Amino acid sequence: MKCPVCPDATLHRALTTQGVAIDQCPACRGVWLDLGEIFLFATKARSIAAKLERSLADQSPSDRLSPAAGEPMTGIAYPGGPAINYCPKSGGLWLDAGELKALLGVEPGLRLTLDAAAATPIPRAGAAGMMPLPNLALRSTATLAGLYGLLGLAVIAAVGFAGVDLAGAVIGSLVVIVLQFLIGPFMMDLSLHWLYKLRWLEPHELPDHLAAFVARISEQQGIKHPRFAMIDDGAPQAFTYGHTPNNARIVLSRGIFELLEPAEAEAVVAHEIGHAVHWDMFLMTVAQLVPLIFYYLYRTLIRMRSSGKDKGGGARIAVAIGAYVLYTVSQYVVLWFSRTREYHADRFAGTATGDPSLLASALVKIAYGLAGQDKTDKQESDRGTNLGAISAMGIFDAGAAQGLAVSSYSATPASGGAVDKRRLKGAMRWDLWNPWAKWYEFNSTHPLIANRLHYLADQAEAMGLEPYMRFDEAQPESYWDEFFADIAIHLMPPAAFAAVIALAAVRYLLDFTPPRSEYLLPLSVALLGGAMLLRFEFAYRSDFFAEMSIAALLKKVKVSAVRPVPCRLEGIIIGRGVPGYIFSDDFVLRDESGIIFLDYRQPLAIWEWLFGLLKAGGFQGASVTVEGWYRRAPVPYMEIRSMTRDGDTTKSWVPTMNRLSAVAIATAGVAWAAATYLGLAAY
Repeated sequence: MKCPVCPDATLHRALTTQGVAIDQCPACRGVWLDLGEIFLFATKARSIAAKLERSLADQSPSDRLSPAAGEPMTGIAYPGGPAINYCPKSGGLWLDAGELKALLGVEPGLRLTLDAAAATPIPRAGAAGMMPLPNLALRSTATLAGLYGLLGLAVIAAVGFAGVDLAGAVIGSLVVIVLQFLIGPFMMDLSLHWLYKLRWLEPHELPDHLAAFVARISEQQGIKHPRFAMIDDGAPQAFTYGHTPNNARIVLSRGIFELLEPAEAEAVVAHEIGHAVHWDMFLMTVAQLVPLIFYYLYRTLIRMRSSGKDKGGGARIAVAIGAYVLYTVSQYVVLWFSRTREYHADRFAGTATGDPSLLASALVKIAYGLAGQDKTDKQESDRGTNLGAISAMGIFDAGAAQGLAVSSYSATPASGGAVDKRRLKGAMRWDLWNPWAKWYEFNSTHPLIANRLHYLADQAEAMGLEPYMRFDEAQPESYWDEFFADIAIHLMPPAAFAAVIALAAVRYLLDFTPPRSEYLLPLSVALLGGAMLLRFEFAYRSDFFAEMSIAALLKKVKVSAVRPVPCRLEGIIIGRGVPGYIFSDDFVLRDESGIIFLDYRQPLAIWEWLFGLLKAGGFQGASVTVEGWYRRAPVPYMEIRSMTRDGDTTKSWVPTMNRLSAVAIATAGVAWAAATYLGLAAY
């Protein structure tokens, strides 16, 4: 972007101590702020918004051109402050040197200039070729052998020490494996047809370019033409499932064709064919059966005690605990295994299309991730093995987070639907710098998008092509202080409760009765309620919901699922959160700068399902105003507080119920303590 004051100067990116990337002229030190970006700095957002609204009522012509739109801006007189420039088309603000401090009373501290010249690039492949990926056959063999070796030891322990019937354990495991493999794809066919409005396509119904591409790749790989299906939803999604490479089903949503260029859609399909060619569906199903059987073994041992068939005593308990530990460990092994296969599917697509940048651009348009409908660990375990394997076969993770965002897609007519690389780098910073990102990747079937882009860029360079994106910015600070603060806030209620329990245990074991010990339990309840209220107020800041753009929100690095940004967005609903799913209560919103996932929550799940079934469909294609909390876990999403369409407002009651619950618990504790005091006084 060009500086509106210095004709030959280009704006440079600089990161502030507030964790926001701003655009600044290196010559005149002026600053450009996207729509709503000023509120990421403001401590009194409501006052700033009111003054800006008054100043916008009296605009004067200006000869300065907007860095974003390239058109003349207008001059506005900020009440009690400087005269600044406003871009009517983008909603952005231009402030000369010192005006931001005059406006806010605070000067954003600059941590580091984010220019390529000042940064340390990520290491890349040299003349020797691409960075090597783990050998797929060797890792597959070693992983499955290790998993089933652990399973065999657990079965032996259960038979030898806990009284479990050997024949029943072995036969039951084999039956589960065979049935899951044989009927899984057919059950998926039925569920997708009933619940996702899926429609099967004949080969001639595919776009000509895609049909020719699939025919060529299938012939080269010696597999049958995959069967294709379409989900009629504007939110983008793609995944594959089946038994073998010769009966693979590839499912695409309408959003894939609406958001992507033809060559990018081919790259997405090539990624899915890569999963089929590598037998990923079969291998992931076999791998995911191991944690499932560990869990069944754990539940069987627990039921033996409750049914009076406990023959192993302490040994049975030890084996049950061991089975649950192995269940947890094996789940993370499967996730690690899935991430490895994802890199290989990406590399297959890069080779098949002849240009890895096609898949890279498709990834940043489709998503920085896609969340499934699962919101609890129990729901994840109840889904069944094949749905879990399907999740691993998608173009991005369907269970890593409750959110989707095509975070750098530019919907402005002038852009022609191109990706703004400046915004893309802004989205990648969170992936590569924020400690939360590594935690979410550890719990995900897919690598972080930024890491996938890095490997695709490496592949492109090894093929002698220009990489789609090279992240060349140096990290200005660690961000671990915010991470630990988030963890402390999130764990405050259980930590308060655990501290009281520990104190009570010490009192019991040491036979020590401190003064006023009769107040210990009621005050612990009050402490728990107070801690819950503090956590709620931190995670649901609601002093003011300023109008912002998705582009401005993406510049915030210091944001997480615990640490949100209150905001208001205006845009169009283009699809459901889970494309085509009739019970999906979430949405995908597009504004002028990007696309983001909207997370709709209510206190009861049945409330969400009924909303998804009966009302969510009416929002498709509607213009809406949404207030809520921008979060990232690990991709951008917005938790809905309220959503207004044609004067009709839908609200989430989760914040109200959370606050009332915390206040009620704290009040009950205080009342209990008061009653105890009055009782003792009367006594």
